[in-house]
Amino acid sequence: MGYRHFASLLVAVALLSACSSKPKNDYDLNYDFSTLHSFTLLTPQPTDDPLSAQRIQVEINNQLTLKGFVENTQAPDFNVAYALLTQDKPKDSGLSIGLGTGTFGRSGGIGIGTSVGVPLGSDTAKIQTIQIDIVNPKTKALIWRGSDSYDFDAGGNEKAQDTAKAVSRILAQFPPKK
Repeated sequence: MGYRHFASLLVAVALLSACSSKPKNDYDLNYDFSTLHSFTLLTPQPTDDPLSAQRIQVEINNQLTLKGFVENTQAPDFNVAYALLTQDKPKDSGLSIGLGTGTFGRSGGIGIGTSVGVPLGSDTAKIQTIQIDIVNPKTKALIWRGSDSYDFDAGGNEKAQDTAKAVSRILAQFPPKK
């Protein structure tokens, strides 16, 4: 009996972990990131979402400062550029599959159930992707890039929090641990 419960729990954890988003990054394997101490934010490209752009800029500055980097516009060790992209994506169909086990006395059983949700309102959702680039100011070469995406339905405080969390997740991977 214990094996069935363990197997069901293992399947549930595997399914849930497949749903989580993880930021992506890439970097120059030969670059010595230990030499970086100061940064400057480059002027971003104009965007159709200036509120998100401002939030990203503030959060990049906050996160890098928390990591011990100092903003220096005169002679920085690295430049920081960022971009954001907002896209429509189709909403999920809402198909759910449930697995379960149970016992009654000496008998045991396994159950499988499904449900289908019908989307109400708009049939699309918004997804915002944030990309942060770390650039060598002398050579203008890209030395590190990180990106993350998140879904949102509305703006305001919830979107501001999601933006801050995405920037934090991205910069948690900078500088890379070799």
